[in-house]
Amino acid sequence: MPQEKSEGLYIIHLRHVYRAGSRRDRGKRAIRYIRKLLTRHLGGKVLLDPLISHYIFKRKIEKPPRRIAIKVTKIDSGVFKASLAVEVKR
Repeated sequence: MPQEKSEGLYIIHLRHVYRAGSRRDRGKRAIRYIRKLLTRHLGGKVLLDPLISHYIFKRKIEKPPRRIAIKVTKIDSGVFKASLAVEVKR
């Protein structure tokens, strides 16, 4: 059973995204992997900030970053909001 958390900082390595499947799907796989990992660790629904998608797709769909730092805050019981831990210039 996951421990109840209200805030947290996660550094997620996306090496699994690079190893599995086609190069053309890496960006979409990265978003799914982040959501799945946070849901597993937090034990609730995770809402991703659109800046996470912009950061992943910044270098095109085939070359997402190797790791990403995400800050998680609790909105409601069982609902969490994930945003980038470091500000990124658009």
